[in-house]
Amino acid sequence: MRILLVEDDLRVASVMKSMLVRRGYQVEHAATARAAVEAAPCDLVLLDLSLPDGDGIDVCRALRTRDDNLAIIAVTARSDERDKVNGFRVGADDYVVKPFSMAELQLRIEALLRRAARGVAARQTREIGPLRIDFTAREVSVDAKPVALTRKEFDILASLARQPGVAVTRERILLDVWQTTWSGRHTLEVHIASLRAKLGQPDLVRTVRGVGYRLQAE
Repeated sequence: MRILLVEDDLRVASVMKSMLVRRGYQVEHAATARAAVEAAPCDLVLLDLSLPDGDGIDVCRALRTRDDNLAIIAVTARSDERDKVNGFRVGADDYVVKPFSMAELQLRIEALLRRAARGVAARQTREIGPLRIDFTAREVSVDAKPVALTRKEFDILASLARQPGVAVTRERILLDVWQTTWSGRHTLEVHIASLRAKLGQPDLVRTVRGVGYRLQAE
């Protein structure tokens, strides 16, 4: 999952990039409007609206015109309602006002990517390395060999498969699978251990210390 981070404050950009990389994202940084517009294609943009060489609103409009499926989150100190309205009008999918917590930003990124993942689910199947998942039939195979999973194990795998290669928080998995965060860490760990054993390739589901789990993308 590639993220374009558009932020002219180098200190803020460094902290954000470090946290995002730790969660499994590939991050490219652009400090100016021109660099943002000329950046390589990505999956999601975190866009500061106050840039030294142009207005982030214009950048948002240009990025949206180029790619209607691109996920864009405005991350800015502009809290005026007019700025928010303008941001949404030119194509922003979400709007986060500084200061914010990385936990909040992570949840907003996950929510936006889940919406995009519905298109993946609509394709019914997905192949990730040796792993093949049929979301409609709820069937899984590894190297073309069927793998029998329980309902919870399949739901955990599906939660991870929506964002292959990206660290998914324990809280997000618990919400996806149990619709609560009260099931407890031990319950999830037990199911993860069983899932790894059944897949026969433990490295497919990796632990991201302090965050959660990641489905290893090829």
